[in-house]
Amino acid sequence: MSQSFRHPVILDIARREGRVTVEGLAEHFGVTLQTIRRDLADLAEAGRLDRVHGGAVLPSGTTNIGYADRRALNAEAKAGIGRRAALHIPDGSSLFLGIGTTTEAVARALVARRDLLVVTNNVNVANILAECPACEVLVTGGTLRRTDGGLIGDLAAETVSRFKLDWAVIGCSALDEDGDLLDFDLREVAVSRAVLRHARGKMLVADHTKFRRTAPARIAALSDIGVFVSDRWPPGDLPQRCAGWGTVIDLPAEVLRA
Repeated sequence: MSQSFRHPVILDIARREGRVTVEGLAEHFGVTLQTIRRDLADLAEAGRLDRVHGGAVLPSGTTNIGYADRRALNAEAKAGIGRRAALHIPDGSSLFLGIGTTTEAVARALVARRDLLVVTNNVNVANILAECPACEVLVTGGTLRRTDGGLIGDLAAETVSRFKLDWAVIGCSALDEDGDLLDFDLREVAVSRAVLRHARGKMLVADHTKFRRTAPARIAALSDIGVFVSDRWPPGDLPQRCAGWGTVIDLPAEVLRA
């Protein structure tokens, strides 16, 4: 059975079931696991699927993919983003860490730091930084979104508005070719907008899978962001436009050398 036949069938199964697994597809087509991994890699490269642990999911348009799948998606690159983002934040800083698996990677990279004041609406971030005895962690409160540990709504937005922080570190669910940062939940977007208004430095942490996705709610524009930490160049002419806006793009050394 040829690759050209398998690919549309794989997409049909993903649309019907929400996700596909390597083992399930190998059994369905009677081919090896390695063959299916190559198929999924090709479909992911074409932007038709997002790879997750053990399989793939459709790129989301109006609803976000599950937290467990997001946490596994491009995990190594997110860890690298977290380490490089942490380099911008000196000891003694005050910062906000928002909702998302990439901001959680930033939190892990900050665990050994000293004298940080961290405000967060992410229960997972608070639990990670509980291992940092030299950090003071303030949790915003708000409505708990049980799917990912996010705290959202008016109370969370009001809380962050009481601070003037050195850094706001946020993620997004999608970044389009116009340079708009997009998300799904307007209650989460309201918190991100509030903290961007009350921070001296503004940092976006997002890996390249966000370039292929869409979401309906606008958070801000890259022109509002001081530092964008990613694992690949953003699409189209965004690198040139970021240079004009004064937005620094922080990428791995191997990407910059390529």
